Amino acid sequence: MKITKEVKIGALAVVAILLFIFGFNFMKGQNILDSSKEIYAVYDNVEGLPSTADVMLNGLKIGKVTKTEFLNERGQILVTMHIKSKFKFSNKSTAQIYSDGLIGGKIMKILPEYAGETIETGDTLNSTVEEGIMASVISRLVPLREKLEGAFGGIDTLVQGLNNVLDESGQKNLKESLANLNETLENINASSAKVDGLLSRNANKLDNTIANFDNTSKNLSALSDSLALIEVQPMIKKANVILDDFNEVSNNLKNGKGTAGKLLNDDELYNNLEHASKQMEELIQDIKLNPKRYVSLNFSIFGKKDKDKAYEKPDDPLK
Repeated sequence: MKITKEVKIGALAVVAILLFIFGFNFMKGQNILDSSKEIYAVYDNVEGLPSTADVMLNGLKIGKVTKTEFLNERGQILVTMHIKSKFKFSNKSTAQIYSDGLIGGKIMKILPEYAGETIETGDTLNSTVEEGIMASVISRLVPLREKLEGAFGGIDTLVQGLNNVLDESGQKNLKESLANLNETLENINASSAKVDGLLSRNANKLDNTIANFDNTSKNLSALSDSLALIEVQPMIKKANVILDDFNEVSNNLKNGKGTAGKLLNDDELYNNLEHASKQMEELIQDIKLNPKRYVSLNFSIFGKKDKDKAYEKPDDPLK
C-alpha cells in the first residue's frame, strides 16, 4: 500500500505537535510520560513561592510546584504540585512553605502523616507557612530595639540633666571645685616634701630606733627560750601537794580535829569567853565609878577616913 503525501504530512504534523507538548512540559519541569500525582494546597499568602519550586520530603526532592493561582475573591491562593506516585503517604499530611537559607528562595516541604488514606491525585493537603529566618531575627530584634530606645531616652535625660547642671552657676561652682582641688593637691605635695625632709634629717635616729627594737626582739626571744627551759611539771606537782595539805587542814578545822579545830567548833568555850568578856567590862566600869574601893588612902584632909560604900552592881553597859 502506497502512503500518500497527505498522510505523511499529517503524521509529521501530529509528531510535531506531540514533540511541542512534550518539550513545553519538559521546560516546565514536567514529564508527561511520568505517572505522577497532582495534589493541591490552599494558602492565604505564599510568601513569594515560585511556580517552579521544588517539593521536598525529609530533605529529598519528590516533585515540583506546577502552578500558583488565586482561588477565590478573598485572595486565597491555590498551589498545584506534582509528586512521584511511588512514594506513599497520608492525605492528612501538611504542605509547608519555608525558606531555603538566608538568600535561598521559597520551597515546599511535605510534613508526612502515615495514618489514614494514601494520597491520590486531586487531594488537598493541610497548609502552613514556616517563619522565615529574617522574620525570626526581626521578631527577636524588636525587644532589643525597644530596650535601645529606652536606653537612648535615658541618655537624652542624662544629657539634659547635665546641661541643666552645667549652666553658668554650675560651671562657676565646677571651676571653684577644681581650683580647691588644685590647692589641696599643692598642700599635699608640700606636706609630702616636709615629711621627706623630716625623714632625711632623722634617718640616723630611725635606724637606731629600729636597731634597738631589733635588740629588744632578740632579748624577748631569748627570754622566751629561757622560760621554755623551765621545768613546769615539778612546779605544778609541788603546787598540787600544797593544795592537798591546805585542804587537809581545812577539813580538820571543819571537823573539830586538833586544838584550833576544837576552839572553832566548841560552843561552850565560846559562851564562856563571851561571859568572861562581859564580866571584865562590868569590872572596868565599876573601877571607873568606885575607884576608892580598889585604891586605899590612909589620910584625909580633915583627918577622917571615908567609909567604904557598899558594893553596887553597875548598870549593864550592853543594855
